[in-house]
Amino acid sequence: MNRLLAYNLQFFAEGPGEKTEDPTPKKLGDAREEGQVARSTDLITASALIALFLTLKIFVGRIGNQFIEAFYEFYGNIVKVTDDDFHIVTANALLRESIYRILLILLPIFVIAVMVVIVVNVFQVKWKVTTKPLKPKPDKFNPIKGFKKIFSKDKLVDTFKEVLKILAIMYIAYNTLIDYSGDLQKLYDMELIQAVEFIGDIVIKLGLNISIVFLIIGMADYIYQKFKFKKEMRMSKQEVKDEYKQSEGDPHIKGKIKNKMREISQRRMMQMLPEADVVITNPTHFATAIKYDKDTGEAPVLVAKGADFLAQKIKEVARENHIEIVENKPLARMLYYNVEIGNEIPPELYQMTAEVLAYVYNLKNNN
Repeated sequence: MNRLLAYNLQFFAEGPGEKTEDPTPKKLGDAREEGQVARSTDLITASALIALFLTLKIFVGRIGNQFIEAFYEFYGNIVKVTDDDFHIVTANALLRESIYRILLILLPIFVIAVMVVIVVNVFQVKWKVTTKPLKPKPDKFNPIKGFKKIFSKDKLVDTFKEVLKILAIMYIAYNTLIDYSGDLQKLYDMELIQAVEFIGDIVIKLGLNISIVFLIIGMADYIYQKFKFKKEMRMSKQEVKDEYKQSEGDPHIKGKIKNKMREISQRRMMQMLPEADVVITNPTHFATAIKYDKDTGEAPVLVAKGADFLAQKIKEVARENHIEIVENKPLARMLYYNVEIGNEIPPELYQMTAEVLAYVYNLKNNN
């Protein structure tokens, strides 16, 4: 015995509010104005760290010498000061000068890091300045929404990233220190400058290795942020239709306006039709009416044209006003497709139109 299973296909249909459509340029632009973009802070941090440690690796010798010079200069100035001259004002002046000197040494490093941050930001979100994210929003102070965010999927992803970073730092730090364990035992036997250079090499290598791992995590996070942002920006089919109506206008209203304008144009055309000298027909499908006034224009003007039903209407008005109707298939078609109402006919049609007008004028004169 065969059994027929009845399926309700509506269960497989998309819900009216299901967001399945890609975001429109307008929605993406509005979101950008609000500061909503796909951006990874981990990628920015990793890029800044790599720039920082690479700069240190390249200029470590020069920076080290500058620090040693600043150190000798600082203590040299202290030695020059006598016990009677050394007081709070003098100490503050020496301290300010030392801090100023250190900041000058470190300034190029921080400038490079800031430039890298700007470049990575522009790479991710292009250049767009907006102050809307800085405006306070009541939703941000909603404790219920804040509590929900603690257990959201985004927070779980962030927690996973932080755990991954900690594990990466521990693994890299352990392996790096193991590699230098033999040399670390000789640290007490090294001179000060040699020890500083040795510690500096360890710190730079450790920082670069950690930064590279952070960069990999940041790139993966950037891809995830783009995917998440695109998913969040998806629209339902109804939202797409509503946006189109808002930006382009309701198609039904636009259609009504278009029909109304067509009616007004046809009414004006019918009012001008009695002034025509001749109506040229296809004979069944097209009808065109031209008028020639040698005092006001150099060429005949098309005052009316129509196809099918409108062509029949033009011919009816022509008969009512005793306007001659002439059958000329090629000329009627060319006038209909190539000349707009109110415009003069093109020079290439002068000869054919002149022959029709001459024929009409002869008929009028004979009558």
